[in-house]
Amino acid sequence: MTVYFLQAFIYLVAAVIAVPLAKRFGLGSVLGYLIAGVIIGPITGLVGEETNTIQHFAEFGVVMMLFLVGLELEPKMLWAMRNRYLA
Repeated sequence: MTVYFLQAFIYLVAAVIAVPLAKRFGLGSVLGYLIAGVIIGPITGLVGEETNTIQHFAEFGVVMMLFLVGLELEPKMLWAMRNRYLA
């Protein structure tokens, strides 16, 4: 269990450092997350061997993100967008 907390701590620290730096350079937060992933993965080797374990958490994160997108989606707006692209 301690290994999971250590890995989560590494991910959070990398994100907290990389995202504000990326925003300061005008790159955006998504690129900051990607840069953090490259730095802690292939470059330093802090994480990366536990990909099967992390994959389950990543899949859960994607499902939750899609759920939140579904909550924010308005059917009226979706129907209006359909008419816009048919013309």
